Amino acid sequence: MKINAIIHRYLFRELIPPFLINLVFFSFVFLMHRILDIANMIVNYQVSGLAFGLMLLYSMPYFLVYIIPMSVMMSVLLTFIRMAGDSEITALKAGGVSLYQLLPPVICFGSLCTALAVFMAVYGMPWGANAYRMLALDVAQSSFDVGLQEKQFNDSFEGVTFYVNQITPKEGRLRDVFIEDQRRAGISSTVVAPRGHIFESGEKYSFVLRLYDGTINQVDLDSRQAHTIRFDTYDLHLDLKNAVSDLQEGGTDEKEMRYEELTAAIEQTPESSPHYCSLLLELHKKFAIPFAGLALAVLGVPLGVRSASNRRSAGLGIGLFAFFLYYLLLSGGMVLAEAGICSPAAGMWAPNGITGAAGVYLLIKAANDRPVRLVHAAGGLFRALARTFAKSGQLVQL
Repeated sequence: MKINAIIHRYLFRELIPPFLINLVFFSFVFLMHRILDIANMIVNYQVSGLAFGLMLLYSMPYFLVYIIPMSVMMSVLLTFIRMAGDSEITALKAGGVSLYQLLPPVICFGSLCTALAVFMAVYGMPWGANAYRMLALDVAQSSFDVGLQEKQFNDSFEGVTFYVNQITPKEGRLRDVFIEDQRRAGISSTVVAPRGHIFESGEKYSFVLRLYDGTINQVDLDSRQAHTIRFDTYDLHLDLKNAVSDLQEGGTDEKEMRYEELTAAIEQTPESSPHYCSLLLELHKKFAIPFAGLALAVLGVPLGVRSASNRRSAGLGIGLFAFFLYYLLLSGGMVLAEAGICSPAAGMWAPNGITGAAGVYLLIKAANDRPVRLVHAAGGLFRALARTFAKSGQLVQL
């Protein structure tokens, strides 16, 4: 027991460095597209470095839900590749330590990381999404034109859609402005101006869009009358207060709901509603994806032992390929659940079951030093999955 405890502590410590390295690496990869958008704000719109850091921080919980299971598998895979390559696995087997006896530290490490991923999915994601949007509104208060994009229709304000052909960010100058204003019931107004300027109105989350030398075309939908007005200067007041109050009350998107809000929404939504399925999918996804770390950790042990003859750099490709297969299964489960072919629970948890079953099968083969017949293994796994669906009555006969 004492020797096993020493081995377990040694293996647990060995798993930590590659996990942290992979966590940082995958975080950088996942944040690349968000970094480019935020860097554009800093360069063109003078967004502060503090806001930049907070935006990255608020984006992290969503990515960590996927990154943590990936990093767990990579750490297990690379650790066992190194140990097998340095003949440590062979020495342990010669000393009477089987591959099964090396599982406790792997399971313990995977469980701790799974708990962290569950926390991020249940609490971190809603907090990060709402905080990010609130910060974006604060940035908009100091520099509203951050939210404006050239040659794109903007409908951030209720009842108002506008299009700007050219923007000078630092001066807040606009060129070739088109606005459709439907805030008045029964009247549709179209404003066209060759130039404009946007500035704060003095009230928080309120702005004034001042246009010059343009025309206003108004259509009274009730009386079917049209009017055209030419102006030298026209001020259009824009207000973000409604958007802010909606954010403070909580997100309406299921991805931004807290666990309590999500379960309450499921109880209040009729089962016949199409939204009911998406709510259930999101609820199971918050737990199924984090728990994939355990299944992938078990799979990483035999893959690492079997890949000892390869270069260590090959471990990255093996791990990414395994996670890619898991993601394909997850995407397939979502499609089947949304189509009504299986339940949301089966669609979200089946990939974990398949990955875990594959890991156990390969682990048994590796522990007994037996070759793996991939064709027969895939066939047996498919038959086992079909029996599971058939017993639960979730598979629809087409």
